[in-house]
Amino acid sequence: MEQESKFGRRDFIRVAATAAAAGAAWAAAHPSSGTTVWQLDPAKCLQCGRCSTTCVLNPSAVKCVHSFEICGYCDLCGGYLQPGAKARDSGAENELCPVGALKRTFVEEPFYQYTIDEELCVGCGKCVKGCAVFGNGSLYLQVKHDVCVGCNECSIARNCPANAFQRVPVRNSYLLKTRENGGKGHK
Repeated sequence: MEQESKFGRRDFIRVAATAAAAGAAWAAAHPSSGTTVWQLDPAKCLQCGRCSTTCVLNPSAVKCVHSFEICGYCDLCGGYLQPGAKARDSGAENELCPVGALKRTFVEEPFYQYTIDEELCVGCGKCVKGCAVFGNGSLYLQVKHDVCVGCNECSIARNCPANAFQRVPVRNSYLLKTRENGGKGHK
């Protein structure tokens, strides 16, 4: 015969007091948590791939972002195609992205639009590196705050070889690349 568990008033008060104390301790240790967020400076990023492997989330909260203002909409996109690809098409063997998160859509000869499927993107930075080496740098990485859990000591920031992660004010939470700022700016 199963024994009923009794969760009385004292148990409720004990659990509530423990949770409140833990929350107060966390808030005391993280006084800026409500006013700043982690962000990646695209001007410092080395595209080392650690964003995809050291984030506590799987897939990572770091995603590729595309600055359409900078993009040349090239048929031969260094961020989309493998170096030495046999064809300029969307065949998996020709794509640089290991998960197919960068989508290529024909606009008109010779232009294509490139968009990122954020649900697929793992933040590896391969497309970003390819775009920087063989293109105009319109692809870059950013922490997506609707995905990020806001770790106080971000594991990616702790392991970033370029120290590209920083706390930025919530009101300026995205460091955007534009033609005017050369990759340095806030949203």
